[in-house]
Amino acid sequence: MITSGTHFGTDCAAEDQLSIDPMVLLNMWLPAPDAPRPLMALATCGRDGYPRVRHVLLSEADDTSIYFHTDSRSSKVAELADTPRASIAVAWPEQGRQVVAHGDVRRAPDGELRQVFSRRNRYLQLLAWLNDDDLASRPPDERRRRWAEFDDTHADLTPPETWTGFAVDLQEVTFWRGDPDGPSQRIRFARNGDERNPEEWNPQEWNPEVLPG
Repeated sequence: MITSGTHFGTDCAAEDQLSIDPMVLLNMWLPAPDAPRPLMALATCGRDGYPRVRHVLLSEADDTSIYFHTDSRSSKVAELADTPRASIAVAWPEQGRQVVAHGDVRRAPDGELRQVFSRRNRYLQLLAWLNDDDLASRPPDERRRRWAEFDDTHADLTPPETWTGFAVDLQEVTFWRGDPDGPSQRIRFARNGDERNPEEWNPQEWNPEVLPG
């Protein structure tokens, strides 16, 4: 069904926690690319001014951004069109780890849509094709019948036209580490200014700050 990874990757040495590029550290925390993707809380701003939060799968991350993919007809897409900013959170309770961040949102490159879709499990691929207002309004038995018929007649699925993706260009990232033998701790990295060079990391680009847990 809807599967997501809870596996925690690796961590940097304690003496490197303030000097490491936070995007490098984030990728160390995330599971390997071929592992089930982690659930990520995604908060957007509603048109009434109230925040909206839901969970999506974190597709991938690179040296500047995290990526997620969704249905272009969803409310989150409309909200991001109005206010292209978002906050995210990923937690690994078993390992006592959490990362929270926020940033500016833009459309992800079209070239990766098919690649990410191919890595989704069969259930999520079917959901991308079938989960619309019409099917949602049908009785449960009819919904299951239509689902089964589509599944039986579509062996190989490509992304539907409604499949889209977004990049969140992170402006601030906070790493939280629990400690069973002492107090927890947070380390927050905030970007210096708005200009970024994705080709070569500048150690002065981020301001690290140690905070109580």
